[in-house]
Amino acid sequence: MEEIRMPISPAAKDAVAERVGPIDFLTASAERELLKVPGADREGALLGPIKVVHAFWLAGMSCDGCTVAVTGATAPSVEDLLTGRLPGVPRVVLHHPVTSVESGHAFIRNYEMAANGELNAPYVIIFEGSVPDERIAAESGGYWCAMGSETIPKPIPTTSWLDRMAPGAAAVIAIGTCATWGGIPAAYGNPTGAMSVMDYLGKEYRSALGLPVVNVPGCSPVGDNFTETVAAVLLFLNGYGPLPEFDDLGRPAWLFNQTVHQRCVRAGFYEEGTFAEHYGDPECLVEIGCWGPVVQCNITSRGAINHVGGCMNTGGICIGCTMPGFPDRFAPFYKRPPGTIVSSAAARAVGTFVRPLRRITMDFQNREPRWDHEQTVPSGWGNIPAPNALEKTVHYFYEKMQFTGSGDRAASQSGNGANGSGARPVGAGEAGERR
Repeated sequence: MEEIRMPISPAAKDAVAERVGPIDFLTASAERELLKVPGADREGALLGPIKVVHAFWLAGMSCDGCTVAVTGATAPSVEDLLTGRLPGVPRVVLHHPVTSVESGHAFIRNYEMAANGELNAPYVIIFEGSVPDERIAAESGGYWCAMGSETIPKPIPTTSWLDRMAPGAAAVIAIGTCATWGGIPAAYGNPTGAMSVMDYLGKEYRSALGLPVVNVPGCSPVGDNFTETVAAVLLFLNGYGPLPEFDDLGRPAWLFNQTVHQRCVRAGFYEEGTFAEHYGDPECLVEIGCWGPVVQCNITSRGAINHVGGCMNTGGICIGCTMPGFPDRFAPFYKRPPGTIVSSAAARAVGTFVRPLRRITMDFQNREPRWDHEQTVPSGWGNIPAPNALEKTVHYFYEKMQFTGSGDRAASQSGNGANGSGARPVGAGEAGERR
């Protein structure tokens, strides 16, 4: 275990600043990192052998929605990763075409250093957007997506950067459905030959540390899903944890092992066979276009931003945006999925019996035993009717089963409260005797 040192004093920091001089933030950040002592800016932190990791963001055919989603992450936040606030997680140096301060050659120099093996630290590639087939555009002398230019000048396709940098990357992470499965740009009628990062690099691809492409889908993805995955991978790279569990498609298994429906706030309505007929209704949305029962996503349990919101939580249907078949296999949107013809009909049939039985139990559990003895409910809100003979009979046998195997006293008290016989309020004298 590395020795834990006391934080440097403010006076010592000032002395270091005087020796180093002012920092030119318009120069390549990767070159500035070469001048630093790894880990010197994290005094007293729990550090492993890897102090710094560079993250190179590449954008293919995207809308930048993934970038927007990630900047809203809170657990952990982007700031947590960039400042090295998380114990055991290396500090991340992010090179992003939108958020980076440097520009022009100084910005492209960062990517050149990674491709040429000139960094003093490992790096990961984060790819947003689908990967176009640049051969199609090259036939007419054009390009689909590019970043930087050669000396001619000639734009450098994003796929060229991916080709040059992927072999040496510690990990390649595809963020968003366009990067993970092709998404909207790869839909029917696709003129660009767009595909996913996994399709582009191929089945045999492995990173420098032996990882296939890691996929974090979503359109846009939940920001916390991405930052949590990054932190888990970095902990593994630093030797502080095992390789996170991924499913057969490279998705973080702990985030995508359940369907939207299983954690949906409206799932109970499906079980009872009650469905929304119009948008804005509170019941299950399956019959007005929701694909939640077959879509793997944690949006209903985690929320969209800061654990708040999410499609079904706010009345929207699930259109399957995290799935490899999106969008073609989920179109047309806002139309009842064919599978509900069988499943919702079965739910309705079962719900016909379930709802009345639950209503009887609910009515009884909403009553104090004292009210049955006195035959009145002292509520100023409304007239609460007493249970009829059928309801009393049903609940009598219900409580007999409920307290089977329990103490005789509990069963006796429950039975008295249920059928209204023998129950009476405890008087002051009786209470005094018990004391």
